[in-house]
Amino acid sequence: MKVIVDYDICASTGACTQIAPEVFEVRSDGYLYVLIEEPGEELRDKVTQAADMCPTAAITIEG
Repeated sequence: MKVIVDYDICASTGACTQIAPEVFEVRSDGYLYVLIEEPGEELRDKVTQAADMCPTAAITIEG
C-alpha cells in the first residue's frame, strides 16, 4: 500500500494524525508530513480511516 497526499488541497487539519499518528504528522510549520509512505498491512485500517475522515479528500491509497 502507498499513501499519496495531494498537498494542493490538504488543509493540514490533523484529522489523519489523530487516527494514524504512525503515518501522518502536522509539524510546527503547519504542514502535513507523511512519515511512512508505504506502511505495512497492519496499518491499512488506520490509514483507510484517515483517508475517509480527511475533510478535503487529500489522502488516497494505492494498492
